[in-house]
Amino acid sequence: MLYYLFQFLDEQYNFPGAGVFQYISFRALGAVITSLLVAAIFGRRIIDKLRNLQIGESIRDLGLEGQMQKRGTPTMGGFIILASLLIPALLFAKLSNVYVILAIVSTIWTGLIGFLDDYIKVFKKNKEGLQGKFKVVGQVGLGLIVGLTLYFNESVKIRKYAPRMFSTSTVPDVYQDIKSTLTTVPFIKNNEFDYSSLLFGFLPDNYTWVVYVAVCIFIITAVSNGANITDGIDGLAAGTSVIIGLTIGVLAYLSGNKVFSQYLNIMYIPNAGELVIFCAAFVGACVGFLWYNSYPAQVFMGDTGSLMLGGVIAVLFLAIRKELMIPVICGIFLAELVSVITQVSYFKYTKRKYGEGRRIFLMSPLHHHFQKLGYHEAKIVTRLWIVGIILAVLALATLKLR
Repeated sequence: MLYYLFQFLDEQYNFPGAGVFQYISFRALGAVITSLLVAAIFGRRIIDKLRNLQIGESIRDLGLEGQMQKRGTPTMGGFIILASLLIPALLFAKLSNVYVILAIVSTIWTGLIGFLDDYIKVFKKNKEGLQGKFKVVGQVGLGLIVGLTLYFNESVKIRKYAPRMFSTSTVPDVYQDIKSTLTTVPFIKNNEFDYSSLLFGFLPDNYTWVVYVAVCIFIITAVSNGANITDGIDGLAAGTSVIIGLTIGVLAYLSGNKVFSQYLNIMYIPNAGELVIFCAAFVGACVGFLWYNSYPAQVFMGDTGSLMLGGVIAVLFLAIRKELMIPVICGIFLAELVSVITQVSYFKYTKRKYGEGRRIFLMSPLHHHFQKLGYHEAKIVTRLWIVGIILAVLALATLKLR
């Protein structure tokens, strides 16, 4: 909103300083500061309101050290993240940008799914919360919206440059903005993959949208559930999301900048740079929430926050066509999700084969396994943050290691 206001003031009245709102870097800085201020001003009030409404976490005794001390801690603190993210995004981003619209829609959509889950748990006293099939329906619905928009919307294009005959800056670029289902593959030189190749020649290319939408649904569901599972100890999901959000912000800036994208030989996506503002608000919201959620937590984000974080991260990756980097950048989410899947699968398999279920981990998700080994949860969180930083650096290094 402020972008359009100051653009009007600059064009109509030549208002001093209004032109700085044209710069992504300035608006990103404003978004970070605003998100932190929103969290600081409203965070404590939201926590007090949740406590007054007796919206406390119901803790199941799993035999973990310090676990029962958390009983009654306010949950549904994801509202702090939602407010701290949406307010600066609406203020500083271009609201006509298709990528920003998708990011905002995904924030509200997944936040609503998480809220329904928390509401059933807290107010309906149903520990299972929203049934899994309804969660999946919601995630599939978002996948359909995102996939169909990215495939069919005319504003979603990539720019292809023709090779220059002369290496001089005075020669103008020859390019074409095209609709494409190309995505980026890390670690290899010719690092582009077209989803149409998954048709294997059995179907015509006009069925590519089916494959692409299916991929979007899978990625959104997987990352959303991975973030949800990671939210098990104080500060883990929020801190990991900060690292991931910063990395996506860097990738979005490079992908949306003509000079840097050409220099690094990566896909240039016109208008994708606007997502830097949203990523800045995302990072600020997570850091602001971490102020209250770090050990010992004063509030838990609940599914209102965790499902939203994963869903938004997935959509951001899809928007900048870096979704194949998710296993690296979101390695913590992936490890947590895989630990649960393998634990449950192995337990069922051994029970069917031997009549007694066996386990790979002492407890899943993975962070509970380390707790069972005797590590303090603060140490687990800090070390997993370090691993997350290493994975982020590795992912950014792939821009040159090709």
